[in-house]
Amino acid sequence: MALADESLADENWPVICSFLPKKWKEMARCTGALQRARDVPDAESLLRLLLMHVANGYSLAETAVRARELGMNLSAVPVFKRLRASEEWLRWLAEQARGQPRLRLESQGRPVRTADATTVSEPGSTGTDWRVHYAINLANLQCDFFELTGVEGGETLRRVPVRRDDIMMGDGAYATPPGVAYVKSAQADLVVRWNRGSLPVFDGEAHRLEALRLFRPLKVGETQPWSTQVRHPAGGWVAGRLIAIKRSDEATRLARRRLERSASKRQEKVSRESWETAQYFSVWTTLGESFSPSTVLELYRLRWQIELAFKRLKSILGLGHLPKKDPASARAWLARQNLHQPLGGTDGRGGGHVFPLEIPTGP
Repeated sequence: MALADESLADENWPVICSFLPKKWKEMARCTGALQRARDVPDAESLLRLLLMHVANGYSLAETAVRARELGMNLSAVPVFKRLRASEEWLRWLAEQARGQPRLRLESQGRPVRTADATTVSEPGSTGTDWRVHYAINLANLQCDFFELTGVEGGETLRRVPVRRDDIMMGDGAYATPPGVAYVKSAQADLVVRWNRGSLPVFDGEAHRLEALRLFRPLKVGETQPWSTQVRHPAGGWVAGRLIAIKRSDEATRLARRRLERSASKRQEKVSRESWETAQYFSVWTTLGESFSPSTVLELYRLRWQIELAFKRLKSILGLGHLPKKDPASARAWLARQNLHQPLGGTDGRGGGHVFPLEIPTGP
């Protein structure tokens, strides 16, 4: 919904409402957005109020002035409180506004989800102030989890609710023994970009494996799995497979260039081992033998969809600079972004990223 000033006028408001899901008014009360309706008489008035602020970009003070023109006697502070109280309602509206894009998933009918995080800044900040932890379901490209933390909030699969039979994916930051143990405790599986520093792997006799010695015989384009195990933080082992493919010369050159850029930022030099390892791409997975190595790699390739989601959120919706300093307001603003401009699908025409919410059944 592209909301210009005139879109909220009386003659256009019924058109906007026609795009809203059924029972959207009832949900305003069920989620607590309209628990105290003294100055905002109904759900329509509340939604107009919120859209003036978060969609049209009016300041809190200007929103309050325009709200008075619509018969709502509010100042800037009550507008702010209304935004905070409407977080769950906006989540639900965003969820209902989604479409149904589809990717081809060779997952044997199991849900495939991928997690990642991106950083955003407050108004006027020159650094990182927030970290958005995000997960999407690759069956429909919808966000099914997000958490907003300060910059100190680390990336870990333990933040994400994992259900039985899920196939969870993450990049090298998520390749840790605690993350592996957490996913397996939920009777789920994972596929992560293998990180030799954070996820040491061992053979059946508990000897640590030297991955480069395993990788060196590979030819360009050749894929090879190895049975391995990871030490469980609480004791014992978690079985899995290390799967690697040798890159082409061009892909190796690009990987080494990324290593050099990253090391330069840290004022370090690329180690000889990292330079050689750049010839290979590897993942570690707990998926069983029914998933061939090529299938596992193909599943991991789809993880890029969450990177595309972040690019869209930042380039189209301005997520790179979050215009809120209060966590609840920031979360409500993020939910509004999904309602205002739903995104998704590999061609940008699909449904929006949405947020999980248990919908109350009572009045």
